Amino acid sequence: MQPTAHIVDDLEANRVLLESLMKSVGIQAVSYSSALEFLGSFDADQPGCLLLDVRMPEMSGLELQQELNERGIDVPVIIVTAHSDVHIAIQAMKSGAFDFVEKPINNQHVLDLVNRGFQLSKTRLTQRLEIAEIRRRHDQLSQRECEVLGQMMDGQLNKQIAHTLGISQRTVEVHRANVMDKMQAPSLADLVKQVMRLRDPG
Repeated sequence: MQPTAHIVDDLEANRVLLESLMKSVGIQAVSYSSALEFLGSFDADQPGCLLLDVRMPEMSGLELQQELNERGIDVPVIIVTAHSDVHIAIQAMKSGAFDFVEKPINNQHVLDLVNRGFQLSKTRLTQRLEIAEIRRRHDQLSQRECEVLGQMMDGQLNKQIAHTLGISQRTVEVHRANVMDKMQAPSLADLVKQVMRLRDPG
């Protein structure tokens, strides 16, 4: 799936400049005249990065970045700023922006940042899809299977789990096998890794 460079700037000349630069090297690009227009069209499940101007009416670049953070959208953000607004760009980076460039832009530097942003976006998207798949498997577990899994994660043996839950060791073995099967875990080590990823997706 080809990633997209999303350009958000209220000045048409800036949008045309960046979009033309992207397309000149075969990068798919879409431009938006406002942060609200971008929010109404952006698909967080597609790889890409965001080239974002800081000074815009209605919603500024920083406000858009904050909105994305609140929605849990982790698209890489590249701030495009005038020299006098570098302090704003630094503030944006402290809030999670990927990088920033100053106007007038250096074409190659921008292209390099966009390509790095694409790689980061693909990595994040892959991780998000993997976590979603693990969560889907985990949601198939029964309440008792979840209890057995919790004991397994604590390093308990079947005999100990049986005593803790007040069930037979044979029943524990059945639940344990079901957990391994539903979680599609070839080994206990793999199962532990999956559960740890659910607990700490980052």
